[in-house]
Formats: sequence, C-alpha cells, structure tokens
Amino acid sequence: MKKKHVNARLICQVSAAAALVLAGNAMAADAFSSDSKWMTGDWGGERTKLIEQGIDIKADYVGEVGGNLHGGYNDDKTARYADQFGLGVALDLQKLWGWDNTQAKIQLTNRNGYNISNDRVGDPRAGTLSSSQEVYGRGHMVRLTQLWIQHQFFDNKLDVKAGYFGEGEDFNTFPCDFQNLAFCGSQVGNWATNIWYNWPVSQAAIRVKYNINDELYAQIGAYNQNPSQLEHGNGFKLSGSGTAGTVLPVELVWSPKVNSLPGEYRVGYYKSTADASDVREDVNGLDAATTRDAYKTHSSKHGYWFVAQQQLTSHNGDASRGLNIAANATFHDKDTNFIDNYQSVMFVYKGPFDARPKDDVGIGAARIHVNDDVKKNAELLNASNGVSDYDNPVFSPIRETEYNYEINYGFHVTNWLTVRPNLQYITHPGGVDAVDNALVAGLKIQSVF
Repeated sequence: MKKKHVNARLICQVSAAAALVLAGNAMAADAFSSDSKWMTGDWGGERTKLIEQGIDIKADYVGEVGGNLHGGYNDDKTARYADQFGLGVALDLQKLWGWDNTQAKIQLTNRNGYNISNDRVGDPRAGTLSSSQEVYGRGHMVRLTQLWIQHQFFDNKLDVKAGYFGEGEDFNTFPCDFQNLAFCGSQVGNWATNIWYNWPVSQAAIRVKYNINDELYAQIGAYNQNPSQLEHGNGFKLSGSGTAGTVLPVELVWSPKVNSLPGEYRVGYYKSTADASDVREDVNGLDAATTRDAYKTHSSKHGYWFVAQQQLTSHNGDASRGLNIAANATFHDKDTNFIDNYQSVMFVYKGPFDARPKDDVGIGAARIHVNDDVKKNAELLNASNGVSDYDNPVFSPIRETEYNYEINYGFHVTNWLTVRPNLQYITHPGGVDAVDNALVAGLKIQSVF
C-alpha cells in the first residue's frame, strides 16, 4: 500500500503525543505488564526514546512442540521441541541522519531443536512434504537473516530495497500464525525445490516496487541463488562464491476494501536461471532410472502463485474482530520440480468471544501434490533394482499427494505473548499411501521481548 509522506514537524508532534501518553500510563510499559508491547517493557521510557530517534530494537521468540498421538510411520509416542530466537534493529535513517524516506534493517536468528515429522510422522526414506513444526529447519546455528537498506523515490511512488534478505519478505508473503508449514509463510519457498530460500536464510538481493495507486502495486526482484548459503557454518556468508544463478520473481499486489473490510490479493511468477535436473529423463530423453545415465539438465526452472486474504465480517461493528478467509496456490515446472502444485484454504476468526476479544481460532486444509514423473521415476527405479516389498530398505517409496489439516486456538495472554495449542491431521504423510495417517498435537508460543 502506498506510504503517505510525513514531514518532520508531524513526526515531532506524534512523538510528543506518544511521550505524553506513555508518561500518563507508565505502569503499562513495565516489564511483564500485560498491556506492554514488549515482555521487557519500555526500559523506563528509554525504548520509546530510541524509537523516536529512529532505532527500533527487535527481539522475539517462537517455540513449537509436536507430539504424535496416533498413526504415522512410527507410532512410538513421543514429543519434539523446536524454537527460534530473533534479535535485530530497524532503523529510520530519516530520523537518525536526515536521509529522507530511507530505512534499514539488521536481523539475526538462531534455530534449535527437533521435528516430530522427521522420525515419527514420515517414512525416513521419503520424509513428509509439509512439517508439523514450521520453525524447524536450516540448521542449529545463528544466521544473518536481514541486512538491507530501503529508499522511496518520487513522492513514494518508487520503492527500492537492496542488501541481503529472502524472497518471502516481499514476494508471495503470508503470515505465520498456524504451526503446520503448509499454512505458514511464503509457500513458493516450501515447494520450489532448492531455489527459493525462506526465512531465516538471506541472499544478496534487490527488489523494486512501483505503487500504481493506493490499492495496487507491482514489483520485481533479483535474488542470488547460492546453495552454499544453506550449509552449516555459512550463516554469515556474504561472498558470491558458490553462486548457481539468479531467482527473478515478479508480482502484482492488490489491496482493496470490500464493504470497508481489508483484503490482499497477490499473483506472481518466478524464474530461476540456474541449471536444474530433470526429475525423470536422462540426457537422451529416456528414463534415467532404467538407463542409469545422468539426468537431463535444463537451463532454468519456473513457477507461479496466487494468494488471497480477505476479511469477510466484523464483530458488532468492530473491524479488529471477525471472520477472515485466506487461500494459497502454487504451480511449478513439471520437468524439474519435485512438487508440481499445492493449494490451501484457511479460516480465522479474530475475537470470537467478548471476554477474549484478542484471541483467534483457525482452521486450515492443504493439498500437496508430487509430480507424476517423480512417482514414475520411483516405480522404474524399484523395477530396475528388482524390489517390490515396501519393507525392503532398498525400496523407493511411491509418493503422490499429502493432505494437511490444522485447527488451533490462539490465546492472547498479553500483548507480548500468544499461546496457540493445535491439532494436526496428516493424510498420507510424504504422499506415501503405505504410511498411516497421523494425528499430531502441537503448541506454538510466540513472544516479543
């Protein structure tokens, strides 16, 4: 949405007003106060002073528990815990140094823990397609997730961002209030195999956005595709060594008001310029699983997406409460991509009870389809190896479609803490019909320090 120009006088007026409000309600900014935005409070007013000067310190935590209640590949009951700590700073360089319409951000993340999907829900030979703990992944290490500067030109019509960041910050963006990965964050990054790196991995990048009007903008980006940045120990790698190509996304974003209620609709396309292996054919166009020759190489891979989010109702005239619907769909290159299409739909009701106006309840369903050529390749590989027994360690599981479902309730405990118990049901984990459907109990904790 187009940003409005704010002159220095107005900034001072707003800052002065905010200071007066805080002075009149000091208790609300104390550490652990339920009304504070931060667990650690306003640091005796120093935090607000820093924000007024253009320095907004960010610190947060996400923790997720997943326990297998029933089914899955291994029904030995247990639970797994994964988490992420985040620390960063957002800088308003207009306030700090007088650089008009300029912002910057630095963000570090640290992930730890284990995922119930890996050794209980899915067959380890095939894994699962989604994950019951979305915060898991990309190594137990500290990563530089954001290091960028952003500037607006021509009365904020043109917006340029450059530095190190991921595609999902600006393209195919989606919130992450569910615990199952199929309902959380940029879905292209989940299914575009080995090219689009979601949070917390950063890439050298530039994004250019043009605001057509207050409701519509178009944007294009270029992201360095460097698989070595996924490696353990390369969380702070800034060099271009290991570069395989460039990911080029384009997107059109429309943010209308429908009956005065907000919505957002995104349609986009991506292309990777890096070489990509065919999922079935060899260099001669025959079945590689049979010939055992090298797989054919393509000069690029591509796909496209659609995202819709719309608030449908308000609650007794309160637009901060009501029913919201969201839908995602991605489609990918059938020659080179393991997943060829994905769809999901989610319903979230914010403020379901008058006594709990900031709570929310959500339900979602997702379908993840494995490329038919991947299935055929596995069948040919099993035939070539002379195995047909699923329990044979050499057998390559046949993967088709996985379905994920989640229902959750978000308890808004304080303004800085949300606790979200959830139940997930996974049909055909990993797309493997031979694996029992799984029921997983989850708990997601989101806190801002």
